Amino acid sequence: MPVESPERDRHMQVPVPEKLNLSVEGPERDRHMDKQMTSVGPSLVKFSVSLGCMGYVAFGNNAPGNILTEFYEPFWLVDIANFAILIHLIRAFQKVYAQPIFTSYENWLASKWPSTIFFNKVYTIRLPFTEASFRFTICKLVLRTLFYIITTTIAMALPFFNAILGLLGSIAFWPLTVYFLVNMYISQAKSKKGSNKWLTLQSLSLIALIVSLVSAVGFVADIVERLEHAKFFSVTF
Repeated sequence: MPVESPERDRHMQVPVPEKLNLSVEGPERDRHMDKQMTSVGPSLVKFSVSLGCMGYVAFGNNAPGNILTEFYEPFWLVDIANFAILIHLIRAFQKVYAQPIFTSYENWLASKWPSTIFFNKVYTIRLPFTEASFRFTICKLVLRTLFYIITTTIAMALPFFNAILGLLGSIAFWPLTVYFLVNMYISQAKSKKGSNKWLTLQSLSLIALIVSLVSAVGFVADIVERLEHAKFFSVTF
């Protein structure tokens, strides 16, 4: 029998924390988000720029892409830093970067075969010692696991860690960080085409595009150079 669509749709959507979704509404929510963004943005820029500057001052042109690979003592502090990076990347990969991919193909598969249990039946497992429960479909359990195995294997096989990360960052920087947000703001603010605000934002987007293209060319050249003496499953920083 076909599985009811409301139940399926509810569990196929990207989960949004209830506190973020319901606790603040209307203008108050907008003021809250503006306050958070004005504090997070500058803090992120200051941290990233200061880290890059300190790395260049300490190591010059030989500064590694992963700055932690140049430090060995105190070993416990380096291990804590690496562990913190691991937690950050796992959460970022799962909740930010991979979630749109999961949602897209899971919704498509569920709509393509609406009567198939593999894609639509939701199973619930209650977590011990808590009131929380874990909901999943067999599709999520199997395909997401395969996705992680494949992507992790590919990442382990690539011998030029920083060059690949840099190329992916260059490709994603302009469309996701600049173009999408700039055009979303123009649409929301109803900025007229040709106005000073519109020209300023479009100029910013164009500059970011040029930076992305130049950096992508540089990373491609780096990858081509490294391919001459590369060994797969052997990471070089």
